[in-house]
Amino acid sequence: QVRLVESGGGLVQTGGSLKLSCVASGHNFGNNAMGWFRQAPGKEREFVAATSWNGRSTSFAESVKGRFTISRDNAEMTVYLQMNSLNPEDTAVYYCAAHRNFWDWANIDSPSVYDHWGQGTQVTVSS
Repeated sequence: QVRLVESGGGLVQTGGSLKLSCVASGHNFGNNAMGWFRQAPGKEREFVAATSWNGRSTSFAESVKGRFTISRDNAEMTVYLQMNSLNPEDTAVYYCAAHRNFWDWANIDSPSVYDHWGQGTQVTVSS
């Protein structure tokens, strides 16, 4: 069974940091781009960041550029999202996802190109 399991969420004050992890099991996504998305209450799921299969390319939403970094350890089948300088607007459930194609970087910010999703981890930033 293919699973993506996120962890690392929690409650943090404005200006704080969190590091999210996403561990894959049941399938090696070492050849797939991986992305992080988030969804706040009453809002659409939105793209946060993505990393290519080998980690050499990354992409970030404008709202998190300069504050978030994404990395991956294919040997550990884990993707990370380091979040710094958090603010209340970052409050959401964060999901990791695996791109449906090998070595594909097209439309990396669209949920439609991802076909495996984790269950999400809650991030709450207090003011």
